[in-house]
Amino acid sequence: MKKRPAVVVTRRLPDAIETRLRELFDTRLNLEDKPLSPEELAEAVRTADVLVPTITDEIDAALLQQAGPNLKLIANFGNGVDNIDVAAAVARGITVTNTPGVLTEDTADMTMALILAVARRITEGAKVIPDGEWAGWSPTWMLGRRITGKRLGIVGMGRIGQALARRARAFGLSIHYHNRRHVPPKIEAELEATYWESLDQMLARMDIVSVNCPHTPATYHLLSARRLKLMKPDAILVNTARGEIIDEGALTKLIESGAIAGAGLDVFEEEPAVNPRLVRLAKQGKVVLLPHMGSATHEGRVAMGEKVIVNIKAFVDGHKPPDRVLPSML
Repeated sequence: MKKRPAVVVTRRLPDAIETRLRELFDTRLNLEDKPLSPEELAEAVRTADVLVPTITDEIDAALLQQAGPNLKLIANFGNGVDNIDVAAAVARGITVTNTPGVLTEDTADMTMALILAVARRITEGAKVIPDGEWAGWSPTWMLGRRITGKRLGIVGMGRIGQALARRARAFGLSIHYHNRRHVPPKIEAELEATYWESLDQMLARMDIVSVNCPHTPATYHLLSARRLKLMKPDAILVNTARGEIIDEGALTKLIESGAIAGAGLDVFEEEPAVNPRLVRLAKQGKVVLLPHMGSATHEGRVAMGEKVIVNIKAFVDGHKPPDRVLPSML
């Protein structure tokens, strides 16, 4: 009988996924759902044939140098792979996979929700009644901003950006986007989307900006202090991609000074730590902060796990995993 590969999973996954992993492979689970310590992660890469990390596990070159000779696959439970040094892994003969495509609709839903939450002050309003502060309706109280007729600038027009555009059109927003290249003409026409080759020019003209591109070395602080200053004073910024894409410190200063009207953030530069000044702005109602829950649906997490299983099974059976990630793709 062929020996089953040793699979180490770094965090708790949905029960159905953990059960299937145990059925198929010699699987070691993390039953406590606490992030592995550096020592535990080093032990995992030394002993595993397959490592299943999550986006909170940093799989860098130094860690990979400690990998045992049997580690041949890192099947990331996540769409992004910015937590993994893919080039270092490939150089050691380790295949890397991810779970693309299954979180598109969930993340687009949450992005639209954040746009509405910031523009219409939903989180502020949701606290008023529980806090016992509502004295009744008033014609000038709790005024937000209408989004119908406004311009939405999408930074990154991949699957999630396009799904957001479809939702935003239904709300009456006009769609603009910046991307490395034009989307296919058919999609551009369907979304009635305007392409901006210059990110600077787009930012200066948008009422709402949504960040939907992946985090790579090229997109680190893509929205730099200089670029953020181009935004209109009444504009809002939403980020459900990765915190590192925005210069968070600069954004905080601009909101504090009134140079940008507000922001909705589901991701942060130093997760799980959040800038105390951002927290203070949230208490003042100027920003909406969510704990990285853009893709957090039962359906999405199960679909991610199923992709992990398919990638492992394909690899173990001697086939190319369907979601292989190469350095040239980043």
